[in-house]
Amino acid sequence: MAELFGLLVIGIGTTLAMGHLIWTMANSDGVTLTNMLLMFLYLEVFAMVGQYLRAGQLSVRFPLYISIVSIARDVILRAGANTELHLVASAGAIVLIAVGVLLIRYGQSRYPNSPEVRRDDGAS
Repeated sequence: MAELFGLLVIGIGTTLAMGHLIWTMANSDGVTLTNMLLMFLYLEVFAMVGQYLRAGQLSVRFPLYISIVSIARDVILRAGANTELHLVASAGAIVLIAVGVLLIRYGQSRYPNSPEVRRDDGAS
């Protein structure tokens, strides 16, 4: 029951934040890339909540995707103030997270939870 309440709070908070972002974009001169990335983050949170409600479990990939977009948004927001070290560290973090996602995807396809889902890789 506490999980559903938490998901409800997350869903309402994300809906309000997205509504505020849309309102801000509608009343401004235009839409920026940072606004679009923030909207993408909100959509990923919605997808994460939906996945949890459908399957009863949460894939670790969703927070990793959110972190990649969040780092990219930070780099764009601080475009004028970024140092070379910050850019290299941010790029390295994105690459490490992307490699982690690839390893997780490989592990899920190669070693699925149930034997009947395992793909035949021709090694038999």
